[in-house]
Amino acid sequence: MDMIERLRDIVGDAHVLTGDAAEPYGRDWTRKYDCRPRAVIRPADTEQVSKILTLAHETGTPVVPCSGRTGLTGGCHAEDALMLSVERLNRIRDIRPEARIAVVEAGVILSQLHDACEPEGLVFPLTFGAKGSAMIGGVLSTNAGGSNVLRYGSTRGLCLGLEVVLADGRVMDLMSELHKDNSGYDLKDLFIGAEGTLGIITAAVLKLHPRPRAYATAMVAAPDLPRALTLLNRLQEATGGAVEAFEYMPRRYVAAHRKTFPAAREPFGAPQEINVMVEVGALAPRDATPGDVGSVPVVDYLEEVLAGMMEEGAVLDAVVARNEAQRREMWERREQAAEVTLGRLPIVNCDVALPLDRVADFLARMDAVLAGADPGAETMCVAHLGDGNVHYTIYPGTDDPALHDALTEQVEDAVLDLGGTFSAEHGIGLSKKPSMARRKNPVALDAMRAIKAALDPAGILNPGKVLPEAGETAG
Repeated sequence: MDMIERLRDIVGDAHVLTGDAAEPYGRDWTRKYDCRPRAVIRPADTEQVSKILTLAHETGTPVVPCSGRTGLTGGCHAEDALMLSVERLNRIRDIRPEARIAVVEAGVILSQLHDACEPEGLVFPLTFGAKGSAMIGGVLSTNAGGSNVLRYGSTRGLCLGLEVVLADGRVMDLMSELHKDNSGYDLKDLFIGAEGTLGIITAAVLKLHPRPRAYATAMVAAPDLPRALTLLNRLQEATGGAVEAFEYMPRRYVAAHRKTFPAAREPFGAPQEINVMVEVGALAPRDATPGDVGSVPVVDYLEEVLAGMMEEGAVLDAVVARNEAQRREMWERREQAAEVTLGRLPIVNCDVALPLDRVADFLARMDAVLAGADPGAETMCVAHLGDGNVHYTIYPGTDDPALHDALTEQVEDAVLDLGGTFSAEHGIGLSKKPSMARRKNPVALDAMRAIKAALDPAGILNPGKVLPEAGETAG
């Protein structure tokens, strides 16, 4: 019996896709990493995933796991490989409000988990623009960040336990519900951010948080980024660390957003260069309960801080959301960034992180670098300014791959010189492997290769991603 027939015996005829039926799964969202999978396999449960990997291990067949396929680095590229989709592992097994945990399978869509938590007065606080299609397996495998890292941390910090199928088909049960467990190596964290190269995540225990009773959301114009950070720090002090999002959108981005979405409005009456969306979430009734005149205390806190900084000249303008529709409009401006920035070619797309007080230095340095390296280049950026994550996009003046590589290296030079990293939240995949070869500590790479060899000795799990081979150079 050939491989495809054996796979059909495991998952059923309807869930082994080949030829034209498999083609949509090979289309990459970025239009850069399209591929032709040998077959797309859609298991229904962990047992079927285990049988698939047992078969793949026996036959030396490469397996590439995929979730919502919203990645930007080629992590699901599966040329002539089996693509294992977790879309049918889509059960929310349990939500336990008292323990504030959710037990979910890898194919649960992020927005569906958000909806399921809402009736319990809880949130799973991870959020970003692709939440309507991104799946839990994918966000764990890339250690996704999003807009609320400032208050809640990245995906790794929101996960208590995992269920993982190893390359040989064995199931590793790490489904701990404990906040403290010091029984040996923390294996869970190996698989979060590993992009399916060490095992396939099939389920997780996730931390939930109480849903804020009220939000204070505003667009703020600042004279410069250092004074925007002063605003962040003052708000954190005034609200007891309740700032959930602090998102930077420069003038060029706002103009491009309005061009992409013609119905969108300017954030302020007059265009501003430094536009920041800030959101504070109030948990305590004293901060969220309207007073005698109907004002909400957390909104009052925000307005007081903004008014004081406007008197100092540290804030140029501010618009506070007065209802949910206005709040949603502010969030949409930021969450539509992928459609705004990635719809143009050629492109050099960089996802970097810096110390918060070095973001302005990085942007100024890159302006100077590009003026000499590629005078025809244009740039676009948005940033999770509260955690230092900058999505920095270059539109080169030509389609020359050598120029694109050189520009990427210039970004790396600036970021590392300022104490940052070339990869913040999008993962490594294929696109950042050259950066790994150039920039990652060689001893750290050797340790990662040793872990990969121990868990996947045949090298069948998402081969060719994340790790450069020993001796492999960036060129």
